[in-house]
Amino acid sequence: MPSAASTRAGKLPLVVWVLAAGTFLMGTTEFVIAGLLPQIAGDLGVGVSHAGLLITAFAIGMIVGGPAMALATLRLPRRLTLVSALAVFALGHVVAALSSSFSVVMAARVVTALATGAFWAVGFVIVTAAAGPARATRAVGVMMGGLTLANVIGVPIGSFVGQYTGWRGPFWALAVLAALAAMFVGRFIPRTEQRAEMSVRAEVRALRQGRLWLALAAAVLIMGGVLATYTYITPLLTDRAGVPAGAVPLVLIVFGLGALGGTAIGGRLGDRHPMATTLTAAAVTALALLLLIPLSTGPVTAVALVSLMALAGFTVNPVVTSLAVRFAGDAPTLTSALTTSAYNTGIAAGSALAGTAMNTSLGLTGPALVGAVSAALTLLPLIALALTGTRRQARIVAQHTAPAPVHDETTAPVPSRL
Repeated sequence: MPSAASTRAGKLPLVVWVLAAGTFLMGTTEFVIAGLLPQIAGDLGVGVSHAGLLITAFAIGMIVGGPAMALATLRLPRRLTLVSALAVFALGHVVAALSSSFSVVMAARVVTALATGAFWAVGFVIVTAAAGPARATRAVGVMMGGLTLANVIGVPIGSFVGQYTGWRGPFWALAVLAALAAMFVGRFIPRTEQRAEMSVRAEVRALRQGRLWLALAAAVLIMGGVLATYTYITPLLTDRAGVPAGAVPLVLIVFGLGALGGTAIGGRLGDRHPMATTLTAAAVTALALLLLIPLSTGPVTAVALVSLMALAGFTVNPVVTSLAVRFAGDAPTLTSALTTSAYNTGIAAGSALAGTAMNTSLGLTGPALVGAVSAALTLLPLIALALTGTRRQARIVAQHTAPAPVHDETTAPVPSRL
């Protein structure tokens, strides 16, 4: 746990950065497949569309497996769960890299997704408790920043390496790095046991909180809105905005940098101004996506709006994740896993709806319209949270370790900052 001095100075404990590094690896493996699909398809003797099921399998593994693994490892020491998740993650990549069977690679991806879900579920709980109530959202933002940084650095590097080593090269690299990460986690995560009162019943009972489901709904909608557009951003940029195909990767890096900045902003502002931060960010996201429909005919405005969409959209994520963990009180593990599932559900549903919209008369602007509607709908659960949560005391996992309670817009009665 952080010392009082470090908390006053605003410093986050080392464990937060260690777990952010683990999240970086797992975020890289989730998305790097997209850049390696042609190679995987050719090597394993399947079509590119069939190889794309490796991405779908990972998403499904995260949606379903995250909560299941959170409950299955509930009574294990948290450090053991994290180390085991990284070990399984590494083993899954080794199996995939050695196999010439698409079915085996598919199974390895599902197992890897289960390990990722367990890591994130426990990791969010640990960083929230380690940082303390006053820095909880910032700590979550740093850990989620590892995922965002994976899109900016990890995925491009993995795709680039794969062009020279084949698709198995990035898999071997991820396996080695995960093994190293397991050693670091074993070294820096405190040796603490799960509390005796933790049980499946307590975790399920925590799901009765209406505010928790409002936070999860916001996670689904905001991620669905941003990723609905991002999934089909390449044809929008090339065929409508006139961006050269060779420059598209640079635009995607701009998107990643915007997402990284948004995650940092949400982590910084979310502890003291959670509702003002999320409401403003969701509104700006919806506006940016709506403006993208008429203004995406020029490359400058299109790129600027894509960057703004990422910046505002990803500002919401660390705040609603931190709120969900707080609302769960003393049983946050299952809730943390459900938050991860919510993001993946939003990605899957938003992408599917965007693809359908693009096949209508809306054409290339269909995904942006779906994204704008989804982002606008995010305001509904956020407004409900603002109305019901400003004068209610939210139980915080690490509250008993804090020298004094910290008041914000979701806890005690304080003057409105909206």
